[in-house]
Amino acid sequence: MRKILVLILLIVAFYSCKSSKRSKNSTSSKVITKKSKQKTNSLTSNEVIPIEDKIINYAKSFKGVRYKWGGTSKSGMDCSGLIFESFNAHNIYLPRISRDMAKKGTKITLKNTQKGDLLFFKTGKNRRNAINHVGLIVKVNNKDITFIHATTKAGVITSSLSESYWQKSFFEARRIL
Repeated sequence: MRKILVLILLIVAFYSCKSSKRSKNSTSSKVITKKSKQKTNSLTSNEVIPIEDKIINYAKSFKGVRYKWGGTSKSGMDCSGLIFESFNAHNIYLPRISRDMAKKGTKITLKNTQKGDLLFFKTGKNRRNAINHVGLIVKVNNKDITFIHATTKAGVITSSLSESYWQKSFFEARRIL
């Protein structure tokens, strides 16, 4: 009987030494490696990247991703998913649907738009005559406004508001930042 008790105690002792999944995933067990020397974009540690540039760069990382209705990842993205994820990644929370996004921020005129502003559209595939498309302005050059968005045919792309389809479909611009 004594041997069995000792055996049980040994088994319990060895079993309790087993690391758990929680401790494997803890942040304290991360391995820190020395960074290799890479060429930087001439930004010094004192320069601050504006939030609109961070959001735009994040959105651009999805360029070329195929269209997927309701998508919010590199495996597929829709227009409002692109905007939602780009702002969300920088702790700015917007509604998930473009027509609900259009209720946030401040309405602005096209001549007052800046990069980081949102453009809202009512496209021809719109039975309810409601806002059903959104894009993020990446560049304003005089009257030419370039925006990133997800289209059903080409996925995540940049387009110009001067293209006739987008001019006809444009509804309003809004500033969130």
